[in-house]
Amino acid sequence: MDTRFYGAGLAKLDVGTELPGNLIVVEGADGVGRSTHIELLQGWLEGQGFAVASTGLVRSALTRRGIELAKEGHSFDRTTMSLFYATDLADRLEHEIIPALRSGFVVLADRYIYTTMARGSVRGLDRDWLAKLYGFALVPRRVFFLRLDPDELIRRTLRRGGELDYWESGRDIGLAPDLYTSFRKYQTLILGEFDQMAEQYGYTTIDASRTVEEVQAELRREVANLLDPSLLTPATDVADD
Repeated sequence: MDTRFYGAGLAKLDVGTELPGNLIVVEGADGVGRSTHIELLQGWLEGQGFAVASTGLVRSALTRRGIELAKEGHSFDRTTMSLFYATDLADRLEHEIIPALRSGFVVLADRYIYTTMARGSVRGLDRDWLAKLYGFALVPRRVFFLRLDPDELIRRTLRRGGELDYWESGRDIGLAPDLYTSFRKYQTLILGEFDQMAEQYGYTTIDASRTVEEVQAELRREVANLLDPSLLTPATDVADD
């Protein structure tokens, strides 16, 4: 893939003009099925002979504990949150993502800059400031946004016996007195940010209200067209796994 950054790139890191691997991002809210689809994609691609690595938010050893502690204590202010997540990604880019791409891996990223930018924006941070903050980020080969209505997100979460998360409900910004209403309002705002960024960042929106099999089949078709059209066989169907 061509080496392009959203801004100046990572300081003092010579990446070169082209990387043999491919960075593919899957975005979407908690409960939309990102982790499931990345796991299925990884298994399928490895079965086709590709070397695959996966990564995601808060997986940097440098920042993981600090982010977890701040979230537990509900002590994240909006700027600190954005800076923490930017540091998390910068560390993973330098030490995980770019080395894997240099080695020809397909890197599947569970979220990237788009979720953290949307979170910052709905908390009142300037969009231009956020774009500059993430100017070090490598431009992925493809980005897929699993889009789901906030009401369906709530239904899925409750069906699984889960609870509505404090941060994923935007409780820190006082949207509503109760968790349910706050979650719905917050996720509606986040969805609006994603819709606004769609044209600017050129990601593919996928209807995540369908079955896992249907969504995964569409993802595989898109990935096969990107990496190797000969992969478009009946094996592309998740039901054959």
